[in-house]
Amino acid sequence: MDKNLRYGEDYQFIPATSVGSGIGIEVLADLYQYTIQIVNIVLYSNPSTNEFVLIDAGMPKSADEIISVVENRFGFNARPKAIILTHGHFDHVGGIIELVKHWDVPVYAHPLEMPYLTGKQNYPAPDPTVDSGLVAKMSPIFPTEAIQLGNYIQAIPADGTIPFMPDFRWIHTPGHAPGHISLFRESDRALLAGDAFVTVKQESLYKVLTQQKEISGPPRYLTTDWQAARASIEKLEALKPAVAITGHGLPMKGMELTENLKKLVNNFEEIALPNEGKYVN
Repeated sequence: MDKNLRYGEDYQFIPATSVGSGIGIEVLADLYQYTIQIVNIVLYSNPSTNEFVLIDAGMPKSADEIISVVENRFGFNARPKAIILTHGHFDHVGGIIELVKHWDVPVYAHPLEMPYLTGKQNYPAPDPTVDSGLVAKMSPIFPTEAIQLGNYIQAIPADGTIPFMPDFRWIHTPGHAPGHISLFRESDRALLAGDAFVTVKQESLYKVLTQQKEISGPPRYLTTDWQAARASIEKLEALKPAVAITGHGLPMKGMELTENLKKLVNNFEEIALPNEGKYVN
C-alpha cells in the first residue's frame, strides 16, 4: 500500500446538489449512470465475465457512497477491475484515494493528466467571470491542487484500447482539461463523453438543481482551451453517437442526441463559448 497518497490541501466537501443526486439510471444493459450531488459516475459491466469497471470517482467525500452503490449492484465486497478517469478535475476524482485504498485497483488516465494526478502540477484556477450563474460564481472554492495517486495511476494504453472494456476505445478530447478522454463503442455507438460536452447548463445553480436537460459545452469555469474544446465536440459529433452519458446531466439518446449535438457544433459560440473570461482568448 502506497502511504504517500494524498489530496491537495484545498480538498473539501462542496455544498452543491441536484434532484438527481442518489439516483441511478440503467442507460444500457452494461452501462449504469449514478449521480453524486452534481456529477455522474458510470459503471460498465462485461456481461460475459461479470467483471466491471468504474469510470470517474465522484465528488469529494463520496467514496463511501460509491462503494455502497457498487456493492448494491454487484454484491458485498465487489470491486472493479480498474478505475478509468475521463480527466482529473476535483469532481471526477473526489473519492479516488479512499477507493484505491479500499479496492487496491489500478487507475488509468491520459498521459497529459498525469501531472495533476501525481502531485506535480495544479490545475489552473477556475474563472468565475465566464457566467452569471451561481455555480460559476462559487467555482473559486473548487479544489484545483494536484493529488498524488502514487503507484496506482497508470497511463491508459496508447493504442486506444481501454483495460477491461474490450469493445470500447478512448478518444483524446482536450479543451476542458489537457488529457480529457471520451470513451466510444462502435457497435452500438455508445459514448461516455465525460465533460467534453454536458447535458445541463452546469454554470447555473437552478438548472443544476433541477437537472434541466439541455445540450451545453464543457463546464465553462474550468475550461481553459476553447479552441480545443470546440474541436473535441466536432470530433464526437462526427461519430454520430446513438446514446451519450456525460459528466453532468441526464443521458441523451437517438434523434434528441443527434439534433442537439449538431446544434452545439453549429452554434458553438452562442451555446458554449463564454462572452468573456481569462481563458476565452
